[in-house]
Amino acid sequence: MHLTVATILVAFAGVFLIGFMRGAFGGGFAIIGIPLLSMVMDPITAGGLLAPLFIAMDLVALRYWKPSTWSKPDLVLLLPGLVVGIGFGYLLFRSLDHRAIAIVMAAITLIFVGLWFVAGAKVTARPRSTPKAVTAGLASGVTTMVAHSGGPPLAMYLLPLGLSKELYAGTTSLFFTVGNAIKAVPWLLLVKPTADVWTVMAVCLFAVPAGVWLGWRLHGTLDQRQMYRACYGLLVVTALKLLWDGVSGYLG
Repeated sequence: MHLTVATILVAFAGVFLIGFMRGAFGGGFAIIGIPLLSMVMDPITAGGLLAPLFIAMDLVALRYWKPSTWSKPDLVLLLPGLVVGIGFGYLLFRSLDHRAIAIVMAAITLIFVGLWFVAGAKVTARPRSTPKAVTAGLASGVTTMVAHSGGPPLAMYLLPLGLSKELYAGTTSLFFTVGNAIKAVPWLLLVKPTADVWTVMAVCLFAVPAGVWLGWRLHGTLDQRQMYRACYGLLVVTALKLLWDGVSGYLG
């Protein structure tokens, strides 16, 4: 990464977009902003840049997504798998085929969204499942550690539960607050950011409060159905981004 005005501006815009998604949907869609960062730095450098910034976003988001918005029964089931998944992802970070993981995760996500639309795109309330929750937490931990893309596995568990939009966003927010706090140190150990990266990181901190706040304001304007449609739509965007990353990685 070269420290230029263009680099700082593009990184600032990317972090702002990620913060916006954090405020609007509770987290899990950081990959939406990563294409901007990839214009000025490689994915590994971007991961090191984002790891501390995610924690800043989490601290700001806690002001809006308070304990009353957390689905505690689901978090109890999800968080142990998340912790194990992050540890597993860290241990195998260098040996895992990131391209294959991206393609598989994209395919599963697209199938999940496709089935929802075929079923009528309705907001339903299905009973929670301990095995599904543990699997979702584990898969989210691995993918968030490997590619900052832990959103799809979590969404595929939470969305079918038909939680209120506040509970969905708040639960997602706390889930990734825990995950980001755990994976920050491993990422910094893997990447070892340079002085230029720390400089860009410091500038991008100023994008965090405004991004999260504007996202939270958007959340307030959406009704339950709009919120769920937006989440499913973002899952499609996320899946297509993962698919592109995986396929282009093999072609390259």
